[in-house]
Amino acid sequence: MYTTELKGAEGAKLVPMDREDPAMVAAFEARVAADEFIEPKDWMPQAYRKTLVRQISQHAHSEIVGMLPEGNWITRAPSLRRKMVLLAKVQDEAGHGLYLYCAAETLGTSRDEMTEALLSGKAKYSTIFNYPTLTWADMGAIGWLVDGAAIMNQVPLQRTSYGPYARAMVRVCKEESFHQRQGYEVMMGLAAGTPEQKAMAQNALNRFWWPSLMMFGPPDENSPNTAQSMRWRIKRDTNDDLRQKFVDITVPQAEYLGLTVPDPDLKWNEDKGGYDYGAIDWDEFYAVVRGEGPVAKERMKVRRDAWENGAWVREAADAYEAKREARLAA
Repeated sequence: MYTTELKGAEGAKLVPMDREDPAMVAAFEARVAADEFIEPKDWMPQAYRKTLVRQISQHAHSEIVGMLPEGNWITRAPSLRRKMVLLAKVQDEAGHGLYLYCAAETLGTSRDEMTEALLSGKAKYSTIFNYPTLTWADMGAIGWLVDGAAIMNQVPLQRTSYGPYARAMVRVCKEESFHQRQGYEVMMGLAAGTPEQKAMAQNALNRFWWPSLMMFGPPDENSPNTAQSMRWRIKRDTNDDLRQKFVDITVPQAEYLGLTVPDPDLKWNEDKGGYDYGAIDWDEFYAVVRGEGPVAKERMKVRRDAWENGAWVREAADAYEAKREARLAA
């Protein structure tokens, strides 16, 4: 394994990972500790680069796969306005995936490599998208809960230590905030509607509450990457801290809607100034990570089919580029 060592005007030089210059590592650590942005041409430890590729590509995959549960409802939305809003939201998610793939490419990986890693099962995406969307209320629950959890995760990433990732997150977070409001608006309408509509909203909350809490990742003591990512300022908050913030903000929102959070152990803890909540089924979480989610196989089939059916476009683009380069060289 090799890492890139920058040598000023002399250009880049490859050196083995286990021979990374301690002085360069120390200088890198000092820059990160000082909250400086690391840019693509800056020297960085190979482990830092690898962690970023894993996290940013997983984030990008999640945005693209996340289009599928909602795209399923575009043609069945209950009004023209709802169709337009949902279509715009799905288009936003495609844009988020594009920003993030571009950010990951600055680290030396390619779009093809990232996609192949996803289709092979080596790369993952957010577990929440392996659950089905059964009713229109699920569009509200996804906007309110799923995008709400995403915002909780992503706002601190505007200060992540890698510059291209941080800058991409500025626009992503602005758009996700609209998505969350749109979802909550759907839930408000249903909760204030007929008894059947309110029951539909409650059912959606029941099904998406626990998977939304799982979105923050495993408990800190069981997370293999959190400590290092925190030290490198890739992450700014731990999984458990973000999960607690999400619960504390979301429970009052559910109460305002007149809906019940499906957790009999939920109660306010005056001492910590937040809610205590019940045990999360981490066995379910890890099963979904392994690809055993309710609609995991369907999600991957759609992505695989899209990749295979789009092969002719990539081949045509490569052929055009080869022809252009040949013409320039003539």
